[in-house]
Amino acid sequence: MKRDTLIIDLCIIVFGALFFITGIGSVRLFDWDEINFAESAREMVLTGDWFNVQINFESFWEKPPLFIWMQALSMKLFGVNEFAARFPNAIMGIITLLVLFHIGKSTRDARFGLLWAGLYAISFLPFFYFKSGIIDPWFNLFIFLGIYFFSRYTDEGAKALRMRHAALSGLFIGLGILTKGPVAFLIFALTFFVWLCFNKFKLDFRWKDVGAYLLMLALAGGAWFLALAATGHSEVIKDFIDYQIRLFETKDAGHGGFLLYHFVILLFGVTPASFFALSSMRPRALRNGTDARTAGLFRWMMVSLWVVLILFTIVRTKIVHYSSFCYFPITFLGAWAATGMSEGRLKFKWWHKLLLIGTSAFYGIVLTGLTLFDRFKDRIAPYVDDPFAVSCMEATSEWRGFEPFVGVLLIGATVWFCIRFTRRRQLRSFIILAAGNLLFAMTAILCAVPEVEKYSQASAVDFYIERQGEDCYVQPAYFKSYAQYFYTMRQERNRCDDFEWLSRGPIDKPCYFVVKDIPADVERLRADVPDAEFLYRRSGFQFFVRQKPSEGLDAEADDSQQKQVE
Repeated sequence: MKRDTLIIDLCIIVFGALFFITGIGSVRLFDWDEINFAESAREMVLTGDWFNVQINFESFWEKPPLFIWMQALSMKLFGVNEFAARFPNAIMGIITLLVLFHIGKSTRDARFGLLWAGLYAISFLPFFYFKSGIIDPWFNLFIFLGIYFFSRYTDEGAKALRMRHAALSGLFIGLGILTKGPVAFLIFALTFFVWLCFNKFKLDFRWKDVGAYLLMLALAGGAWFLALAATGHSEVIKDFIDYQIRLFETKDAGHGGFLLYHFVILLFGVTPASFFALSSMRPRALRNGTDARTAGLFRWMMVSLWVVLILFTIVRTKIVHYSSFCYFPITFLGAWAATGMSEGRLKFKWWHKLLLIGTSAFYGIVLTGLTLFDRFKDRIAPYVDDPFAVSCMEATSEWRGFEPFVGVLLIGATVWFCIRFTRRRQLRSFIILAAGNLLFAMTAILCAVPEVEKYSQASAVDFYIERQGEDCYVQPAYFKSYAQYFYTMRQERNRCDDFEWLSRGPIDKPCYFVVKDIPADVERLRADVPDAEFLYRRSGFQFFVRQKPSEGLDAEADDSQQKQVE
């Protein structure tokens, strides 16, 4: 038995390395979050200051350092590049699948563990997140493990290990805090409170277990904050807390959305697991003889799903990854439902097939539409009101030609699965569905995303890369970005971001201005920087340079620059 488990573990590792690591360096980082975190890691490596998280060589108080440390270590190994920035999440993908397999195996059996891990791996958004450079894959796993070990603490069959489970729960929630902030504990606390309500406030606990939980929580989650306070950086803690509160009260960074934003994202983004999970939402879902341990985890997963959904529906900032913790309960509930269908406890209904085939058809059509975009963009452009979008459409993509067939294969694999699973109800039918989803996802990552990037940020990023090694300032005008930091490999001597001084002051080196190709913004820049020289425009952006004043002003420029740095 142990030998079989070891073989499965090795297969998961090989699978994860093949699908999660392949191609992570082939696509440039996207603003905001990917470049934000990668830049903090780059500056950590450059300055040697591993204690303070920085952006543009100034304290960055929005995020704790754990994930930044991982990226910085990766950059030490692989250099400062996209591969290094995304490598920690690729490794986390492998770890996550191993964790889900072993938890599923211990909760029910190896088949259930494999199905749970498999559904997580082939569902679209979870797959893409493991190939990204954002914090959330690590953050979500830590919260999940914190909730899981606490569910084990409440399990009557595991009383002998209660202190261990309490300590592990506190440890992982603490690591979640160290990764992204106190929202990790908030999610755990709300989940525990709701579970407690459904359990009629019955909880058999010992105070020494509470102590073990709090000790590990404080050590893992609070040590860095205490160190900040001890070294005279308490203002960073205040700014950090203020930022967390602002996320709940405002549409931060312009990220608003409609009320059911996260419901729609999860339903159609975590396919196919989400469609199976819908069968778990029926009343009295556990009435058909589910064993106690599986039923216990089922309740915790259901509670955590609804807690996170409701919490981030209330939060006014709407960003896709805010609800990404839900990938864990959704894939668990999906595996639970699919297992029930294979055992005859649940029915594989017509609407399952309609959702699966319809969503696959939609994704296949979108991929085909992208490959044909260049042929029809001239007809589309007159109907687009956004001048920036119209300018971006001037880019030209280069497709290989086989991409539409991948969409057809995705649809075919889904139809084949629906027919076969209806007739035989065998879980091995998921192999073909998995193959179709993985082929589509890899094609999207390796072929589609690089082409789509050409219509968004490519011309600006190319310009930044050309400035590497040049002693100059680079300043986006009227839009916020982190790309100019990372892709120019900005040095501390070039960190000035004072737009007024850069546009009219006695600068000591050339300053390049990047402005979106919007007529109003371009005219505004010409007025704000009257001596700026136009360089060129390219798919979405215009580029200008302001040369340093005459030699007679050099001394004044040096004094002014020194004041800016100070």
